[in-house]
Formats: sequence, C-alpha cells, structure tokens
Amino acid sequence: VQPQASGGGLVQAGGSLRLSCAASGIFFSINVMGWYRQAPGKQRELVALIPTGGKANYADSVKGRFTISRGNAKNTVYLEMNNVKPEDTAVYYCYGRPMYWGQGTLITVSS
Repeated sequence: VQPQASGGGLVQAGGSLRLSCAASGIFFSINVMGWYRQAPGKQRELVALIPTGGKANYADSVKGRFTISRGNAKNTVYLEMNNVKPEDTAVYYCYGRPMYWGQGTLITVSS
C-alpha cells in the first residue's frame, strides 16, 4: 500500500504551493507522517514530520516558510509551501512511519 501524493508542479520563486497526501489503503492510523525531498544529485532529506496531535518538526531550510498539518481524515497530511526558492526544487515524497513511502511528486521552482 502506497500513500498517494498530489499537488506538485512548476512555481515561480516567491510563490506558494500545497501538497496533499492520503494513505487511504492503510487500515490502522499512522502516528507520524511527513514529507521528505530529493533534489537532483543529492540524498533524500527530511522536510517536515508531524505526529497525530503533536508538534511538527521542520528542517532548518524550510522553517518559517513551510507548514505541515494533518487532515481530519485518517492518514492524511499536507504541506503548505510559501515563499518557495529555487533550492526547493526536488521530488517530494510523502512518508508514513515506519515504512510507507509515496511515489513522489516533482516540484520545480523557477527563478
């Protein structure tokens, strides 16, 4: 079962984008969900994680610009991206601890 992410695309620097992810095929509730990203030629890195009813954790590079939240529906997570920068260009992966990974959605930020 794979979480399904949506919302990627092309955006200009300084713009905004919202990613959505739903792991609807998973019967139990996933406590921790989040987002990772992988830029060309780089390793996959954490963007943000959030436990159900808990405090979010962000990478320093996105603090103050990105907001992660959980949806009312079970196993849903969102990423609100504001003031995006060209260095945010990457494939973004939805994640559900311990081992659920989405297929990835590409975000390209043009300068």
